[in-house]
Amino acid sequence: MEEIYAIRGAITTDFDGVKNIDTAVKTLMFTLYEKNGITDEDVSHIIFSQTVDLRSRNAAAAFRATGRGASVPLFCVQEAEIHGAMKHVIRVLVVVNHRRDREPVHVYLGGAEALRPDLSR
Repeated sequence: MEEIYAIRGAITTDFDGVKNIDTAVKTLMFTLYEKNGITDEDVSHIIFSQTVDLRSRNAAAAFRATGRGASVPLFCVQEAEIHGAMKHVIRVLVVVNHRRDREPVHVYLGGAEALRPDLSR
């Protein structure tokens, strides 16, 4: 039986730059797909967000540049600018529509584990 559920994740970069964002998004998404055993065919849509200090590349465009996500609707938004919030963060919400045979594995990397220690494994 198919069902809809979401997988969350986040990663940080050292600084703003196209290469840094591309590398971070590729690392985050390939790890998330692998740990959850999913492919693009399993994904309904993906929402990325990035902090205001990441301006050189859209995270959705970075994912598309990996060759994955060609048939997946992607959307990217800017995070609210909150005083004291972690900097250089890319977050993702992957909405999956397929048979769920195990609990989702949420992926937090590069210091982003501090955002959700309850979901980081």
